[in-house]
Amino acid sequence: MTVARMVRAQEPGPKLPSSYEVHQHPVHPRLKHIDISPKLLAGFFADVRDIDVQNLQYVPFMRFILAGRLAQLIGDGFRQEICNILVDRNHGGFTLGVRGTTTSDEDYVKLATAVSHLVGPANFDAMSGSYFARFVVNHTDDSDTYLRQAYRVVNLHTDGTYVEEATDWLLMMKIAERHAEGGESRLLHLDDWEGLAQFCHDALATHRFTFKAAASKNVDRPVQRQIFWSDGSGICVSYIDQFVHPETLEQARYLFDLSRSLESSPAVRAPRLPVGDLIMLNNRFWLHGRAPFRKNEQLHRELMRLRGVFN
Repeated sequence: MTVARMVRAQEPGPKLPSSYEVHQHPVHPRLKHIDISPKLLAGFFADVRDIDVQNLQYVPFMRFILAGRLAQLIGDGFRQEICNILVDRNHGGFTLGVRGTTTSDEDYVKLATAVSHLVGPANFDAMSGSYFARFVVNHTDDSDTYLRQAYRVVNLHTDGTYVEEATDWLLMMKIAERHAEGGESRLLHLDDWEGLAQFCHDALATHRFTFKAAASKNVDRPVQRQIFWSDGSGICVSYIDQFVHPETLEQARYLFDLSRSLESSPAVRAPRLPVGDLIMLNNRFWLHGRAPFRKNEQLHRELMRLRGVFN
């Protein structure tokens, strides 16, 4: 690829008529759903066919070149649109998809990479050794976390609790799914949680708990962080029940009650993500989890995950 072509790919352009539309998500009143023109999506996948996923993994700046090409095709306003949605406390999340224009998992990775890097760089994912992770859920599993265990609830949590880097946003994309019933994403916006005032004003809310990941995460060094804090827009949260290590009975009771309150909240909603669709969330005030699947020996699901920071 020539330098001139790279520069042209980053030049902003005006929003084209009907290049995308933003709607209210049909399941969650906080979320937005973005429909990008199928013709435009097909054009994007054709335009980036010369960029392979290995190139994206090995050369970090190519992820932004990919994002620049998407922005150029859709129009400069698209980048600002998704950034505004993510930082808006009233929303903080959106879904979008390939709209039937491709069934290639490489194209799925490219779209997720392009959308996320319009917002900011992805963090290194130690579990995969790359800037993104792909993981499969099947009928059987011997994992050391609930992530791949199909028939258990994955409790509500935020990402990045056990790493030192900030984790401002999270993107998940469904790569493949067969013989899957259940397994919906469970979502809770912090401001909809009726227990927020009780737990964020507790003396332990700002205690620096130790978070240490399971061996499969490939992160050996524990981190200390408080569960609640404010970033100016409101209260933020960093929490996962599997990796937080209390030191006293009082701390354990606080964490137990916190998890129970989150899990029983009537504000939890469970939208279903079609194959080829992604969801991007502000990780500071959205918690996510997963409903259990119904048992099926042929069950197969593959997800892609990226997480990173705002630029």
